[in-house]
Formats: sequence, structure tokens, C-alpha cells
Amino acid sequence: MERHALEDLLRWRARPRRKPLLLRGARQVGKTWLIEELGRSFSRVVYVNFDESAAAGEVFEQDLDVERIGRALALLDGGGPIDPATTLIALDEIQQAPRALTALKYFAERLPHAYVIGAGSLLGVAVHTGTSFPVGKVEFCDLHPLSFPEFCTAVGRGDLADAITSGDLAETVPLHTVYADLLRRYYVVGGMPEAVATYIDTDDMRQVRRVHDELLQSYESDFSKHAPPAEVPRLREVFTSLPSQLAKENRKFVYGLVRSGARARGYETAMGWLRDAGMTHQVRRITTPRLPLTAYEDPRAFKLFSLDVGLLAAAAKLDPRVVVDGDRVFTEFKGALTEQYVLQQMVATGLDPHYWSSETGTAEVDFVVAHAGTVVPVEAKAEVNTKAKSLRRYRDTYQPTLAVRTAMVRYGSEPGLVSLPLYAAAALGRVIEDAHD
Repeated sequence: MERHALEDLLRWRARPRRKPLLLRGARQVGKTWLIEELGRSFSRVVYVNFDESAAAGEVFEQDLDVERIGRALALLDGGGPIDPATTLIALDEIQQAPRALTALKYFAERLPHAYVIGAGSLLGVAVHTGTSFPVGKVEFCDLHPLSFPEFCTAVGRGDLADAITSGDLAETVPLHTVYADLLRRYYVVGGMPEAVATYIDTDDMRQVRRVHDELLQSYESDFSKHAPPAEVPRLREVFTSLPSQLAKENRKFVYGLVRSGARARGYETAMGWLRDAGMTHQVRRITTPRLPLTAYEDPRAFKLFSLDVGLLAAAAKLDPRVVVDGDRVFTEFKGALTEQYVLQQMVATGLDPHYWSSETGTAEVDFVVAHAGTVVPVEAKAEVNTKAKSLRRYRDTYQPTLAVRTAMVRYGSEPGLVSLPLYAAAALGRVIEDAHD
């Protein structure tokens, strides 16, 4: 599989002034594989996994002399002294060794020419639990499930992916039905690497669903293994409520769907843990679409999305055979899969979406993004019918220079409005940039 994040890692490798890199992402999104691919550009890789090697953790317990640490890691690796100019030092599951996280500061200060990369599936959790974190001494790269263009490439249609990522969306118009067929499959398979590989190897959606079910079970096992014991029941309650939350017409998170009588105060820690672990995405409501969006957030209202559209379909126990039933997959589950999918493409391409609703609740725009110095409303529709009363009201009220509606339509544009095919949702950032050049 080709991952766009590999390009980010190679650019990091090429920079003469770089800091240690932290690769963040939920469990099983492909972090270790990505490190291995990056390692192909080095003559040697010294790889340690703190989840598997107690000896590796002990290396960092003595002191934080990075030259001594380098020698000790070389001994563990068994390959002789490390040449910092040609060796990649990879520290996997680094959140399991807080002292190793702290040591990154000293690699940045005392051995800046070394190539050091740390990765962790619960790295976000570790950062927020009091670990001595090397603030300002590291760079970050976030890895997510495969985007739809990456999925196209993985199944042998890199040409379709290129037309999306290049931003030349006119090329997609005559291939609308081809894209739509692949997108149906992506809704069910999703972007988790093991699920995609299983689909490619077997072309059997039942086998793909088995992978999803195992992943969901492993995530729940992580709650018991890594989360504060008192929070484990709440974590499970929130995580398993996602399908019912997103099945509502108004997808605003409702604590009463988690448990009868539940209140925000009792679930704040659990919500934060899931977010920091990369298992959910929280999309906050804004009251006014002005920059910066964070200044206009309503802390009481948000939507909570899953990590991956395929995992959401599995958690909702949707029949995977729905993929062969025309466009039903796009409207099944009240269009929740479509909103999840669009959110996933935005996050994968570096956008940080919010949503807008009127004070009376009579109008709501699915997403609002700040990009290229402007605020853009994005309406996500599952159907071919693109009537969007809320988007029209938003445009009438705030007069944005650009609005986007994404649905199962062919690409088109008119002054101030772009009709973006669902399968081209990953091109949203490029569309906004091109409109403001």
C-alpha cells in the first residue's frame, strides 16, 4: 500500500534542521509499517518496541545521556556502533516508556543530526497524563486510516486517485460510475490497513467484517489494559453508543443515549481518553463562522465520530452485502456513513472541521472548515438530491466567498458554490485553495 504520510516522513528525513519525529495514530492504522517503509531509505534501522522489550525501557532508566543511550541501543540491536548519519532509530510504543519520551529533548539538543522517530498508539493519552513531554523539541506526524484515494491506489486504481489528489476534478466526470462503485466498497471496507489487505486478498466482505469485529474487540481490550480502571465502564458506554448517536437526524452528541440519566460531568475523562487515543473524532459546534473558529466554539454541543467508516458500519452491524445494492449504502443508516466518510477524508488531509447550527436549531450545516485564510461551509449529502436548505440559509446570512456541497453528483461549480462528488471529498482542501488563488 502507498501512504501519503510517507512523503511527509521523507521530507522530514531530508531536512538538515529537523527534530525527533513523533508518529501518532490509533492502534492498527499502520504506524509500524510506515516506519519500515521509511527505514528502506536508511542503511540501517535500530528498532525497539517498548511494549515487547523490557530491556529497551531499562536503557532509558539509568540517565538521559543520548550518546550512552545510542551505544546501549546498538548493543541491543546487535549490529555494532550506530552511525547517526545513516541510521534510523525507531522507538515504537514509546508511550510505554515515559523516560524515552523525555529523552527526545536531549536528542534534539545534543545529537540534532541523528534520525530519531517515536511512535505510539496511545501517545496522545500519554501526553495528557503528566508525562514529562519534550515541548518544542519534537515534530509530529499524524497517521489515519487510508483515505479514499489511498484505497483506490491500494486496489490498483492509482489513476483514479491521481485525478482526485491533483485537483483536476474535471477528469473525474466521465468516470462517475467507476468512482461510485469503488466508493460503495470503501464505505464497507473502510481504511484500516488490515481490512483493506483482506479485501484485496479475498474479495470477501464477510472476511473484511471479521477483521473489523476483531479490531473493535481489541480496542475494548485496550480500555481494560491502559485506561484508568474507574473510567473503563464509561469508555465502553461512549464507544458502543457511536452508532446510535450517528443514527439520529440531528447528530449532536446526547449523553442520554450513552446511559439513561448520564451527564457531561461524569463522562468528560472518558471522552478525552477516546479522543487522545485516536479512537474518536470530536467535531464542535460554532456559533458564528469567523476566524479563528476555536474562539466561537460552543463547549456544550458537539458530534462524535468513529475512527473509520468501515468500523462504524461493523459496529452498527450493517449487512456488508448492502454494497451490491445500488446506491443504498449511501443512504443506509440515515446517511451517517456519508457524514463519517466526509469527516474522515477531511481529517486525513489535515483539515480540522467544526459544524454550525442556528440558535433555534432549525438550520445546521454539517461541517465548517477554516482553510487558506477563509471559512467554508460544507454540506454532506448521501443522496443525488442536493437541495440544501440549511446551506442556503447559511449563505444568505453570512455571505461566504465559497460554499461546498458534496453528494453523489458529478463535479460542477458556479459562482460561490462547488458541487463536489463524494468520491472527491479528499480534494476539499485543494478546491478551497484554488478558489482563493
